[in-house]
Amino acid sequence: MTRIVVALTLIVLIVVSSLTAQAQTWTKLNTEAYPGKQDDITFVDENTGWYVNGLGSIYHTNDGGLTWEKQLEKKGSFFRTIAFVDKNVGFVGTVGTDYFPNVTDTIPLYGTKDGGKTWQPVSYKGPYVKGLCAIDIVKEEFINHGKLDTKTHLFAVGRVGTPANLMISHDGGATWTSQSMSKDCQMLFDIKMFNKNVGIVCAATHADIAQSNALILKTVDGGKTWKKVYQSTRPYETTWKASFPTEKVGYVTIQSYHPDPTVKQQRVAKTVDGGATWTEINLVEEAGAREFGIGFINENHGFVGTLNSGFETKDGGATWSKMDLGRACNKIRIYQTKEGKTYGYAIGLNVFKLSKF
Repeated sequence: MTRIVVALTLIVLIVVSSLTAQAQTWTKLNTEAYPGKQDDITFVDENTGWYVNGLGSIYHTNDGGLTWEKQLEKKGSFFRTIAFVDKNVGFVGTVGTDYFPNVTDTIPLYGTKDGGKTWQPVSYKGPYVKGLCAIDIVKEEFINHGKLDTKTHLFAVGRVGTPANLMISHDGGATWTSQSMSKDCQMLFDIKMFNKNVGIVCAATHADIAQSNALILKTVDGGKTWKKVYQSTRPYETTWKASFPTEKVGYVTIQSYHPDPTVKQQRVAKTVDGGATWTEINLVEEAGAREFGIGFINENHGFVGTLNSGFETKDGGATWSKMDLGRACNKIRIYQTKEGKTYGYAIGLNVFKLSKF
């Protein structure tokens, strides 16, 4: 009898150990130390990627994050967002001046055609863009003289702390136009376009955080007009980042800056109809868990980064468990290869790689 009990105990321990190992989905990578939150990371395949930070630095890897090369260090620039069309063509946005200290760069967008070896300011037509917080890329297939070809559309928005502007390119980044969105919102943090016409932005209603509500806007005409589809009812709130594992199901982090420590509930906005309507779901009741990045593998399995830690859900946000994504994980990017393999990267104070799930 004793032997049976011991055997059963060993089996239980093995199962628990296995489940625990499966829960360790993210691995911290070896990167250069940085004193605060780093904002964006992007990959064009499993091995080739870049990340940026507020010291005007751009880092590049060709081996899936095992090693990183510093491609650029531009003093006075605060790089906030980065996106690549392919291994050669990419764009990096700056947050702009008059928000963070020691930032002097007034150029909102830089481009590269050689994989990040050299960067040049991007010209655009339209009103001046103070800063950018996010870039999204849409690749559209079309028939070109009897052959299947691809058009690349790029959308960029910003910024935190106001003003709210949108930049668009419909020719792969060769030319850009800008437009003010001040009639619709006062801050812009993220954009997700499902195609060249339909998409959503993460926004805020007011430049004064004490008067601000979290806000989500939707467009069906490529950004010409925007409709409010969600607005929180509480002050000191903004949205932050979005993740759409499918075109119908999506999630947006809601940030709370309320100074009252008894205001503890953190929330996520969720849609199941492509952003037409949204509901709030609870993340955690913890005053210090200010939300940042969000990324979902599928409709149910996803991750949120907060000021203190990460959180994971496997049931579409009904329940969450705390997990290690480092502090202030600001951007989580989940990718799928053509063969259906999932991989991902996340960035905050540190850089993490999705290893297994």
